[in-house]
Amino acid sequence: MIRRPVAWVVAVVLFAEALGVAALNWFLGMVVDRQDMSLAGLDPHMMSVSSKIGGIVFGLYFALCGLVALLVALRDRPPAGFGRVLLISAAVVHGLLGAFTWGLVGWTAFLFMVLVLALIVLLLMTYDRPAEPADAEPADAAPEGGKGGDGSPVTSPPAPTTP
Repeated sequence: MIRRPVAWVVAVVLFAEALGVAALNWFLGMVVDRQDMSLAGLDPHMMSVSSKIGGIVFGLYFALCGLVALLVALRDRPPAGFGRVLLISAAVVHGLLGAFTWGLVGWTAFLFMVLVLALIVLLLMTYDRPAEPADAEPADAAPEGGKGGDGSPVTSPPAPTTP
């Protein structure tokens, strides 16, 4: 199936993106620190530290998303609970980043963001809960022999009557 390879690819891409985002923000923080210039009266050291902290936070966020994708690939089970919410939030973040990068960076960065968005959505969709087959017995159907669990006959409720 295609599910596990997609999960592996998503995990690798998110780990690489985590390192890239953290490194880029760290580099930008160093550039701001060495410029020693003020932007509208802001302290350059504070801007440098903020950029580095932001890079670490977003790097950890993407690494955590990559860890969820890695666990999905290893277990071959859909992400549940917090992991699913985390991957959905990563898809939303990549959609927003894609919209911003189109105008600020260019179409190649936009294509990368859309590719990662598509991979995350593909991961979420391929591990979606399977639908019940049409020939499956409904969950509320009576057991064989028309008897309930206590041996009494199972009856259906009376149909509503209209005046």
